[in-house]
Amino acid sequence: MMTRQNPLTLITPVSTELLIPLTARLLQIRQEIETGTRQPFEDLDTIHYARWIILHPKDIDYTYPSSPGVRLVFSSDFDGDIQSHLSQLAEKCPAFIDQIYSCCEGYPDPDTRTFTSRLEYLSRWQVASTAFFAGAPGRSLNQIRLESGLRNYIWKFLQGNKWSNQTSSQVFQAIQREISSHPEFQWATKKIKTPKLNLLGLAILGLVMLIMLPVILPWILLIRFFHESKDPPLGLLPSQVDESHLRELEEYEDLHNQNQFTQILVMKPGRVRLITLLSMMNFAKVLIRNLFVHGKLMGIPTIHFARWVMIDNLKVMVFFSNFDGSWQQYLGDFIDKSGWGLTGIWSNTVKFPKTRFLFWGGAYDEEHFLAWSRYYQIPTQVWYCAYPHLSIKNIINNSAIRLGLGKQLNERQAQAFLNRF
Repeated sequence: MMTRQNPLTLITPVSTELLIPLTARLLQIRQEIETGTRQPFEDLDTIHYARWIILHPKDIDYTYPSSPGVRLVFSSDFDGDIQSHLSQLAEKCPAFIDQIYSCCEGYPDPDTRTFTSRLEYLSRWQVASTAFFAGAPGRSLNQIRLESGLRNYIWKFLQGNKWSNQTSSQVFQAIQREISSHPEFQWATKKIKTPKLNLLGLAILGLVMLIMLPVILPWILLIRFFHESKDPPLGLLPSQVDESHLRELEEYEDLHNQNQFTQILVMKPGRVRLITLLSMMNFAKVLIRNLFVHGKLMGIPTIHFARWVMIDNLKVMVFFSNFDGSWQQYLGDFIDKSGWGLTGIWSNTVKFPKTRFLFWGGAYDEEHFLAWSRYYQIPTQVWYCAYPHLSIKNIINNSAIRLGLGKQLNERQAQAFLNRF
């Protein structure tokens, strides 16, 4: 069976008088991760990515009737179900959890801290994801690591021998014999399931879209002539992004071949915009479940995990992403390969570049889109990745190598297999 990957988001209020020690503790964790010090939550062997963010009221360009105060945001992408994940954090990382969340309001006092009280506290602050994408669905953290080790072993085996007089089929058979001779690789011979396109699901979606067309077209016209016409002619300019804000973002970027991205976005007022966004999210969820199962989100082959979360009575959207490459390359891929989809979702938030008919303009206005992205991006205090050396392409390729070992390949297929190294 394939492993189910899930997201967890916790948003907890921070005690005002404990903000400074919380900030110091998170900085310590960040420095430990950067220097390779193993963290307690790594012993769970289920967490692909994790991050902590201190969310200040000033980070949200929105006027509240009363300030929500400073909040601590925790995000993780993990194997298994949410309740088991929370239970593992509370049971196996109690001191670690105490050091962080004792700075938050309502956390149990030292003499009342038990597994149950910790679990109840963490569970209380869960926020459901509106949509969630996994770039390598069905693969557990353990599987990703094992398949990476298998690929590296085969590569060294190929480099350590001479194959000048061998056909591709003979080289492939030698690899099969080598792997089968090592008991530690017996797991690689077991059959695994990989995600496949759900053509029936896509057909049903197409039928539903066709039935809904008499509603969708008037709705887009409604947005065009009653909402988009009132938007400012231009979005944010690069000069409007504070230099100190940029420096703070950049100091925690490009440390590895992967990066993290977090945005806090404010919804445009009105029920029409909210309905539009939630409809786009539901559309995205269906596509993610049935179509985007081979490592690409709308043609973008670099996203490991992404999620959208609505908070503050659906007035604010939080977007989390873990991706390969640089920030500029990542957003450039969005513009080139899925600008229409990005525009259809984010155009429902304030200060997004001018759009037309929901899907045109917007993200294709690169200068204003990039400025908007930086303006609403917020710093991450702690970011953890379990495999910073692996790209999504690496992970998908490693699974294909494992699957190929269990097959009988002809000369052409064997050559294609060897080209994976």
